[in-house]
Amino acid sequence: MAELKTQKTNASVAEFLTGIDDETQRRDSKELTKLMGALTGEKPQMWGSSIVGFGSYPYQNRSGAAEWFKVGFSPRKKTLTLYLMDGFVGYDTLLSGLGKHSTGKSCLYVKRLADIDRIVLEKLIAESIASVNMRIAAHD
Repeated sequence: MAELKTQKTNASVAEFLTGIDDETQRRDSKELTKLMGALTGEKPQMWGSSIVGFGSYPYQNRSGAAEWFKVGFSPRKKTLTLYLMDGFVGYDTLLSGLGKHSTGKSCLYVKRLADIDRIVLEKLIAESIASVNMRIAAHD
């Protein structure tokens, strides 16, 4: 089985956040850390060198069993990438009220938090976490 490139590390989340050069991204990243921590009840942990993840769960991918975070984010050069692990099927209404964004399979891309509705974002993250938690419980 192939091992995932991105693994949980012991690197300091606080140091990572402090080291973000762009002031807006640094502020937004700190806000996301508080929000995701509150919604998951989990402490943030670094995954690889640039992803802040919360919680973890085992899942099956094409290569075999792996461990991944329940929800997370990464401040990239052009966007904040939020990882919502259940994807976006069924979230059309929330996404239509979110504001300026784009999506990938499980990635939500926003330039800055000021571009989106924070209440909608919180609902979207909370529903994603609940969905992941239900999948975990179903496999236990």
